[in-house]
Amino acid sequence: MKLGYLVGGLGVASVATLLYGMLVEAERLTLERPVLRLPRWPAALAGFRIGLIADCHLRDRYTVRLTQRAVEAVVAERPDVVVLAGDLIAYWRPDVPWLIGEAFEGLEPLAGDVVAIAGNHEYWGGGGPDLMRPILETLGFRFLVNEVWRHKGVAWVGLDSANAGAPDPEGALARLEPGEAAVVLWHEPDCADLLPEGPALMLSGHSHGGQFTFPWGWTPMHTRNGEKYVRGFHPEAPTPVYVSRGLGTTGYPSRLGCSPEATVLTLMPA
Repeated sequence: MKLGYLVGGLGVASVATLLYGMLVEAERLTLERPVLRLPRWPAALAGFRIGLIADCHLRDRYTVRLTQRAVEAVVAERPDVVVLAGDLIAYWRPDVPWLIGEAFEGLEPLAGDVVAIAGNHEYWGGGGPDLMRPILETLGFRFLVNEVWRHKGVAWVGLDSANAGAPDPEGALARLEPGEAAVVLWHEPDCADLLPEGPALMLSGHSHGGQFTFPWGWTPMHTRNGEKYVRGFHPEAPTPVYVSRGLGTTGYPSRLGCSPEATVLTLMPA
């Protein structure tokens, strides 16, 4: 009987925790403002600021509103460039153009300074970059799939999803000029270990920061290619990588000890 009470109590506690994470922590948007010191970042670009939004998983009015809040927070900081680091949608459906238009309408003042890449969710439900490209380009955003875009003195290298697409890091990075300031955009953070030497930084999402992190540091949930570099800045990686905790969720629409994140990075030479 006592064991039954214990098991029942644990079940109630688990449900209560999930509900708290869904109603409170999953909505507790945090604006992070880290300063990253990078060995390969040029002094001429000291203080360059990047707005970073990842893993919106757009699918309903709640995810649209959370993304709108993240956009408002980032735009208010007036970054030089805004990066959308993949998994903008949860899966393909007929109203994807409307969801994206509503969620990112606030980026209109910075439209020419917005660059996006595909995550694995861009492929879910029969989609892919060929469907996403015209939607984002209609908004004035640059969408990169194994391509290089030179903008504001930086070579932005956007790679296709490692988990669902066909990334070509060697081919894309071969287009860089020697000594060029380069930032790689690749949805899956553990792929930083696969990059050839040269880029100053890689920006990712995908891991959701683990989504559930307990007080003693245990993070039970991991994603493929998102286990080693789970969240935050990892200067020890072969190419330094910053991993956003993102906005959305996988599985239960809940978070714990790992609030959704919008980010404005300031880049400085080491």
